[in-house]
Amino acid sequence: MWEQIVDLAHNEIVAYLGMMLILSAFFLETRDILNSKEWPYLVLMALGSGLLAVRAYLIDEWAFFILEVAWFAAAALGIWSITRSLQ
Repeated sequence: MWEQIVDLAHNEIVAYLGMMLILSAFFLETRDILNSKEWPYLVLMALGSGLLAVRAYLIDEWAFFILEVAWFAAAALGIWSITRSLQ
C-alpha cells in the first residue's frame, strides 16, 4: 500500500493537480471571487502546496520542498485561525 502511494506521488499527475489547485485559488482571488483570508482559498492553497511538497520531497527538490512547506504552513495557520475565531 505504501509503495503505491509513493509511486502515485512520483507521478506528474500529482504535481499538475497541486499546481492547478494553487493557480485556481490565485486566479479566483485576483478576480475577487475568493478572499485570501477565507477558508475556500486557504484550503485550495493548503491542498495544492501539500501535494507539491510531498512530490518535491520524493524527487529531492529541496528548495522547492521548503517553499511548498512554507506555503502549506501559512495556509494551515490561516485555516487554524479561522476555526479558532468561530469558537
